[in-house]
Formats: sequence, C-alpha cells, structure tokens
Amino acid sequence: MSSISYKDAGVDIDAGNRFVDNIKPLVASTAVPGVLGGIGSFAGAFELPSGYTEPVMLAATDGVGTKLKLAIDSGIHDTVGVDLVAMCVNDLICNFGTPAFFLDYYATGKLHADVATAVVSGIAEGCRQSECALIGGETAEMPGMYAHDDYDLAGFAVGIAEKSELDRTARVSVGDTLIALPSSGIHSNGFSLARKVLFEKLQMHFDDAFNGAPLIETLLTPTRIYVKTFKALKPHIQALAHITGGGIVENLPRVLPEDMRAVIYENKIRTLPIFELIGEHVERAEMFRAFNMGVGMVLVVKPDDAAAVLAQSDGYLIGHIEAGEKAALMV
Repeated sequence: MSSISYKDAGVDIDAGNRFVDNIKPLVASTAVPGVLGGIGSFAGAFELPSGYTEPVMLAATDGVGTKLKLAIDSGIHDTVGVDLVAMCVNDLICNFGTPAFFLDYYATGKLHADVATAVVSGIAEGCRQSECALIGGETAEMPGMYAHDDYDLAGFAVGIAEKSELDRTARVSVGDTLIALPSSGIHSNGFSLARKVLFEKLQMHFDDAFNGAPLIETLLTPTRIYVKTFKALKPHIQALAHITGGGIVENLPRVLPEDMRAVIYENKIRTLPIFELIGEHVERAEMFRAFNMGVGMVLVVKPDDAAAVLAQSDGYLIGHIEAGEKAALMV
C-alpha cells in the first residue's frame, strides 16, 4: 500500500526549514540590547531594561489589510513587512511606549521560501527603523485555507513605558497646538476603497505612470515609522494620535478629554496627490474617514514648545485645542 506524506497533503517541511535558514541573518540584523538567545527556541526572550521607576509593558497587534493583495498581485513583497511593523509600533508610541521587540505571523496556502523571505526582509527593515528586535514569529502553511499564492500577515509589538507617562489625555489643555507629521502615502488603511476607485472605476493598471513613477510604487510605499521622531520630541509632546482607519476625525479624539475638541484647519493639510486623485470620485467627508489624507501622526504640544517641535521635525501646524464636546472639527 502506498503511503501519503505531509508534502503530498500540501505542507512542505523542508521548505519551511529552508525559509528559517534564509531569515536567520535578517533576524540577527535587528538585535538590540535586551535580546536573550536567538531564533529557533520555543519562545523569544527579552530582558526588561533598567532605568524605569514603574515600568509598564504595552502591547499592540495589527495587520496590513488588503494592501497585501497589491503586493501579491504585483509580486513586490519586500515592503509590506515595513507596514506590518509600522502599524504596531506607531500605536505603541501613542501611549509613550518605547518599542522593545516584535513577532510576526505569516500564513499561506503554499510556502514559497523566496516570497516569505522577502516579506521578512521588510519586517526586519521595519524593526531596524523602530530600533526594536525581531525575536520570533510563526509560519503556517495551510493548503485549503488560502489559495497557493495568497498569504496573510499579523504583527505583535511589545514596548516599555513609565507608568506615570501612560495617561496622555490628562495632559491635554485648552490652547494646545496641533502639529501634523506627514504620512508617506496611503499607509495601510483604506485600500479596499482605493482599489475600487483606481482599478474598478478608473480601470488603471500597476504600471500606469502616476506622479513620476508607476502607480504600484505609490500604492506600496511603506507606512512611515515615527519611533525615532517620537524619541527625539518626547519631552515636548503632551499627546499624539496615530492616524489610521477612521482618519483624523476618528483617531484624534481618542487622546482628548471629554470637554475639549480639536479644531483642524482643513486648508493647512498637505494632501498627497494620490488622495487628490481618489478624491475626485469620493465625497470629501468620506475621504477624511477612510484615509490619513497626508497626515500620519498628530502631536499635541504646548504653544511654547511648538517652535522646538517644528525645528526638529518635518511637522507643520494644523490646528489647536479648545473647550467643547470631544471631537475633531474641520474648519
């Protein structure tokens, strides 16, 4: 009687082992003080840093959404890993957490070691930009769950914060200044809408010229990582909001007290060309709910600190805090 192997069932253990060998140097390139051991154990280990009075561990998890579909269809796999890290660490810093380490989950119908390695190369790049370590992950080959060329990503970041610094809402005051840090593009939110407009309504293609480059390059531009900027500006920041799904109007109120509102000068926002194109076919209010519109992070700072923040970053003024029911108002 003939026997059936795991490979016959669609799972290639040898390919998985080759993939692990491929990514060992990528993982090693992200090492930071605190990493204990290396890849291959059952769990990653990280030593708690010293210097904190009341250290608190923060955790954030996220994915890349339907931006992955563009990476899969275009065959460009080395940027979405940066997006994965960015979506997690940019959330951590909003609670004043300094990213310490990162883990990833990669699931696919059939493991192509070269594709998976390219994805992890992006994850490693994101970790280096975030000054955090990639200390582990999981690869799942699941035929029957995913089409052969499809894959999905999830990321998990852990950071350390001082307990007394966690509550940023309490530090926001009437009269504070709002400073926008530019996004690098669409980042990792709103791609279902973007794809519908660009590829269904406008019938565009990946290699169509847009703003001096193929359209796919604009769409796959990695999410900007703000960790180093946060570290440099930390003494001047009262609060900060990561502008993801929901846009400015839904994310900025998350850092406001109940009796204060953010007033945003809409004409000050430096909207990127890709949003101008999509916005020709989507209502303005819907654009601000679906996309970051060129603003990746909003900082709340004291008026006296605004000049220092502007001098040390590429940020620009977009509004202020005033008394009123919690909301973000476009004026």
